[in-house]
Amino acid sequence: MGEARDVMDRLTEALTTTPDLKSVAELYASDAVAVTPDGGEIHGRDNIVEYWRQMTDAMPEATYEPVHSYEIGDTAVDEGYFTGRNTGPIQLPSGEHLPATQKEVRVRGIDIATVRDGHIVDYRLYFDQMEFLGQLGLLPPDPLG
Repeated sequence: MGEARDVMDRLTEALTTTPDLKSVAELYASDAVAVTPDGGEIHGRDNIVEYWRQMTDAMPEATYEPVHSYEIGDTAVDEGYFTGRNTGPIQLPSGEHLPATQKEVRVRGIDIATVRDGHIVDYRLYFDQMEFLGQLGLLPPDPLG
């Protein structure tokens, strides 16, 4: 196992079951960039950790079920399922908070992390936001039935 794979596995562990944001912060370079479907482009370790804090607050006991894991040079790629119950408030991009829905979600996603000198410098997360919001019951009813 190479450095990228090790760092990605440690990130996944630090974000699921018993979140550890201090460990998450230690895995990112100070000038790291992350791109997520719901947060857009996020610059800097502190802002990236804040993004993850919002997720771990909303779903503090989430788990990750890997489907495929790869390492290509300095980059690790994971495909799998994020599963959890929404027991904490959900922060919207506007800064507003929605109360917990108490609903379970299971969403397939892909994470890509490029690692240099033991730290993530570039991180990409892909998942279907509509599926996520639908499972939380946060989408308006379909007018077509």
